[in-house]
Amino acid sequence: MQGKDYYKILEVPRTATQDEIKKSYRKLAMKYHPDRNKGDKTAESRFKDINEAYAVLSHEEKRKQYDTFGAEGFGRRFSQEDIFRDFDFSSIFKEFGFGGGGNVFNQFFGGAGQRFSGARGYGRDAGFQGFQGRPQMMKGQDLTYELALSLEEAAASTTKTISYREGGKQETVSVKVPAGISTGKKLRLSGKGAASPHGGPNGDLYVLIRVLDHPVFKREGDDLILTKEIKFTEALSGAEVEVPTIDQKTLRLKVPPGTQNHAKFRMKGYGMPRMDGDGRGDAYVLVSIAVPTKLNKKQKALLKEMEDAGF
Repeated sequence: MQGKDYYKILEVPRTATQDEIKKSYRKLAMKYHPDRNKGDKTAESRFKDINEAYAVLSHEEKRKQYDTFGAEGFGRRFSQEDIFRDFDFSSIFKEFGFGGGGNVFNQFFGGAGQRFSGARGYGRDAGFQGFQGRPQMMKGQDLTYELALSLEEAAASTTKTISYREGGKQETVSVKVPAGISTGKKLRLSGKGAASPHGGPNGDLYVLIRVLDHPVFKREGDDLILTKEIKFTEALSGAEVEVPTIDQKTLRLKVPPGTQNHAKFRMKGYGMPRMDGDGRGDAYVLVSIAVPTKLNKKQKALLKEMEDAGF
C-alpha cells in the first residue's frame, strides 16, 4: 500500500468531488471486474487497487488523512484493515450492480464481504480511535531533510551532523552514512520527526541523499569514470601515467604504444564501495590525446621525417 497514488488509480484530479470519484470508480470497477477478466492477473491487481483507492477517497476523514500525510505517510500509518474498516463492499457492489459482492471481496481481501468495524482504531501505529471518534496516540508527521555529500564522502562511511527546526526548536542529530550511498537514497531516523498532536509517538526523520557532481570523476552506478590527458608522443610510444582514485591515492597506469584517442582502461576494484558490502565497482580511465596546436621548426622537421618514413 505504501506510496500508492489513489487519485491516479481512480483517474481523477485531487480536487474531484465525491460524485466524480464515485462515477470514475464505477466505470473502472466494471472494466476490471473479475467476472469480465477471468484469469487476468493484471486486471485482478487493478481491481484491488481501485477498490482500495475508493475505500479511502470516498470516506471524508480517510481522504483528509491521505491528503495530509501523502501517499507514503498514509501507507506507513494505515494497514489494509484500517483502510477497509467501515467500508461495506456488499452494499457498494449491490448499488452499482456488480456481481459477486462479498464473495469477490473475500477472494481478494480475505474479508468475507463484511463491513469492517470494531473498537480498534485506525492507524497501524496504534491507538487512533477511528475517524468518527476522538484521535489518540496518533503518530507525528514524518519529516524529510536533504543532505548534500561530496563524492568522497559518499565513498567512505561517515557520520554527519545535521540541524533542522521542528516545533519552533532547533534540533541537532547525527546521521551515519554508509559507504557507497547514492543520490535518492533515504536514511531513516526513527522518532526524530514531528511531535504527535495527540500525545502519540514522534514521526520519523528521513534524510534524503544528494551526491554532488565531482570535478574529476563521473559516477555510473558503482563505477567511476575519469579522463586522463596524455601527450601525443606518449600515445605513440607508450608511457606510464599517474591517475588519482576516489580514496585520494595515486596509481600508475601503463599506456601501451599506439594508444588511440578515447581508449578506455579498467582499474578493477577502484570504483565506489557497494552498499551491500559486496566489494567495489571499477574505475575506468578514458584517454584524451593532447594534439599540439603550434609546432616549431624542429618539431615540424621531425614530423616530416615521420611522414617520409611512412607514419
